[in-house]
Amino acid sequence: MRPIRLPEPPGTSSGMPEIFDSGVSSVVRRAVIIGNGVPGAENQCIGLVRALGITQSNTHSIFRVTRPRGGYNEWLRWLPVSLHKRLDYLIRHICADLPLINHFKGKLLAPSTLAQRTSANSISVPEADARQIAAMAREITDKEGPLLVVASGRDTVSIASAIKRLAPQNTFVIQIQHPRSQLNRFDLVVTPHHDFYALTPAGRQQVPRFLRNWITPREPPDRKVVLTVGALHQADFATLRMAAAQWHDELAPLPKPLLVVNIGGPTSKKFYTSRNLKVASC
Repeated sequence: MRPIRLPEPPGTSSGMPEIFDSGVSSVVRRAVIIGNGVPGAENQCIGLVRALGITQSNTHSIFRVTRPRGGYNEWLRWLPVSLHKRLDYLIRHICADLPLINHFKGKLLAPSTLAQRTSANSISVPEADARQIAAMAREITDKEGPLLVVASGRDTVSIASAIKRLAPQNTFVIQIQHPRSQLNRFDLVVTPHHDFYALTPAGRQQVPRFLRNWITPREPPDRKVVLTVGALHQADFATLRMAAAQWHDELAPLPKPLLVVNIGGPTSKKFYTSRNLKVASC
């Protein structure tokens, strides 16, 4: 596969925004991570915050944007989160006393994740509230500097941009993955090269002309965009050393050299079982 070549965005002498020039720890002492409940998206935020040196548990907080799931909500998941929640609330209240709807209640009105979390670790993660986070940023600026806000995933775009609008002087907002909207709503966008594939010569040949106006992004990356080769992650040196120690007793007896293949984890489309893993290893 040929590498995607794009012009590097202009920046400061170090190639990074000014907030990173003298070391982020001298400017930012607290961070907020906004996730969407998807490990692949949230791990990118955590990996970036850790790479910036904000590693102590009392220096960063995790919030989550959740949307209703199950039943008819699977048909509404392409709507903006705020509209989806309002429709879910309205539909449940309208249909609560209708006998015909109650007959199919198990399929149509499945339990909402807003009321019943599907995973144990979701219980302790508070819902992201833009006004609350913006207020926190204004309170801590004098003592701890601006609040670093790192978000990832389509459902977090509106919350992250709202925080920047409510507290523009007190926050530095980074959106991971291209938000498919105006980039001026964020201080920085971290996104992989392939998000801009449609703008490359090869991409222009493959994408029909009548579809180009409907595909985002439409403009090359500017100074707000940092391009990555792949997804951000938490697999830094310290993490690998800890994993090596944890797995040492199981891996030590195996013949060398070892080939380790990381195949990710379960998704909404595919749930891994021990049978799947055995088949993949054959």
